[in-house]
Amino acid sequence: MASTNGTPNKTMRAVVWEGKPFEMAVRDVPLPEIQQPEDAIVRMTTAAICGSDLHTYHGLFGSSTPPWQMGHEGVGVVIAVGSATERFRVGDRVLIPGGTDAGFFSVDQTFQEQGVFYGQGPDFGNLGGTQAEYLRVPFADDSLVAIPDNFSSDLDWLFLSDIFPTAWTGLNFARFQAGDTVAVFGAGPVGLMCAYIALLRGASRVYSIDHVRDRLDKAASIGAIPIDFTSPAGTASEQILRREPTGGVERTVDCIGQTCVNHHLKPQQNYVIEEAIKVTKFNGGIGLVGVYASLPSSAGAPLGDTMDKQLSISLPDLWLKNLSVGTGTVGPSLYNVLPRAWDLVKSGRVKLDWVVSSQIGIEDAPKAYQRFNKKQEIKMVITFPWVNKERLAAEPNVTENGGSGSEAEKKEQFRLPIRKKNRRPLPM
Repeated sequence: MASTNGTPNKTMRAVVWEGKPFEMAVRDVPLPEIQQPEDAIVRMTTAAICGSDLHTYHGLFGSSTPPWQMGHEGVGVVIAVGSATERFRVGDRVLIPGGTDAGFFSVDQTFQEQGVFYGQGPDFGNLGGTQAEYLRVPFADDSLVAIPDNFSSDLDWLFLSDIFPTAWTGLNFARFQAGDTVAVFGAGPVGLMCAYIALLRGASRVYSIDHVRDRLDKAASIGAIPIDFTSPAGTASEQILRREPTGGVERTVDCIGQTCVNHHLKPQQNYVIEEAIKVTKFNGGIGLVGVYASLPSSAGAPLGDTMDKQLSISLPDLWLKNLSVGTGTVGPSLYNVLPRAWDLVKSGRVKLDWVVSSQIGIEDAPKAYQRFNKKQEIKMVITFPWVNKERLAAEPNVTENGGSGSEAEKKEQFRLPIRKKNRRPLPM
């Protein structure tokens, strides 16, 4: 780390994926250090377990070589910065978006060049994860978002790191407009957030589709219409089409992805896409933000090749209904959504802690993954109370760029989230 008083303990606790499907571990790992002048080190105060973390937990997605630290949603406090970091100082409270700046511009981007990602190992930037006591943030000026106060709850901001922008982008992919009817497949964290945002943005009716009673009840509590797709009343599309006799809903968002199950709770990787085509009306739109990925099996993704590389869909129905489909990773869109989301939270227009079902300590993470995988929880967050005064006293209090700054200086540097420039070059 940058200029330290001498940390007596050079390790920290972190949630680690070791390549064993359906197992997570908590290990001692080295403390992160400033590696480049643009870096910052953040002491985590709250992190979350994301649905996409389960793809790693299932052995389906991630780098080829484990182990690596998990997590890409987090809030914390800056404790050290590099000499070229200008916008953040020690003591600043920050939101950590799930995808960080890659540090360069590429015309012909690969998946990794859209940005690098926390919690996915060496093939995706070789960063740490937010499910740890500390985190190194590269290109901190472009990768962190300032939280404007020291008194609001971490839970007010935490979900702006991933699930809120992801859900918002799913509606954008479907070309949502105020007044539309919407069907959201999945009432996990992203699906529930998508239903919430659809209502926030003026949807006339929102159907939330799942089979887990607690999740359907949560959907109903935010104003969505719960649909149990395993009900004797029929599939989700059949139930909704009876309610929407003019041909279905205008917009459908898939918040589940390729690991979906069918009406009989049997795995069927194309099931949600097929249902989305059936339930979306003529000239409507479909957004796919659930994960669709098939990787070669490796030590880091030992079951990667169980995901089909080619999925059959009813393309004639898609074509005849004149449906649009938007899909892709949300990483490039994350920073486009953040300024608006930040304003909504700061103004008090949205409160997002309703999605949390449990708060745990880091040592309980392996059991938390088990519960989340069994759908016994909706959204679990890891809190770091930092009651150990000696550990905090050992943190750096001087930075490479000349100190933490006075309180007056910090107030003068009040700042909005950085609005990322579009990475795609403008047409000539």
